[in-house]
Amino acid sequence: MAECCSGGIRMVYACSGAADVGQLSDMVARKLRDENFAKMSCLAAIGADLSGYVQTAKAADVCFVIDGCATACARKNLERIGVTPKSYVLTDMGCEKGSTPPSGDVVDRIIRVIRSDEGDAAPGRSSGSGGCSCGC
Repeated sequence: MAECCSGGIRMVYACSGAADVGQLSDMVARKLRDENFAKMSCLAAIGADLSGYVQTAKAADVCFVIDGCATACARKNLERIGVTPKSYVLTDMGCEKGSTPPSGDVVDRIIRVIRSDEGDAAPGRSSGSGGCSCGC
């Protein structure tokens, strides 16, 4: 397995669904990636059962999923391959499907909750700089 997927890795996956909360999920995951909280990879590739992406998820020390709503497509994609992720559902965090415009303020509020839950208030916990979308 490639160096980027070695031990100590946190991965984050976003539902990126069609609703505003899906877009918001993606924005949260990308900011967590940009802040080096976790590496980001492609949830669609997991759904397509592409082996490199599946192995990356399975090899991670922890996988986070950011789902827009209780349908929890991202979480279910990871569970289908035998990975039990740390799950965050935006509609459980006060966002309303169809009436929560994606904004920086909302993204920052959600990130504060996630970081607080993880005991990680400062950026820089993950190794590397940016997303791991290589499917290594």
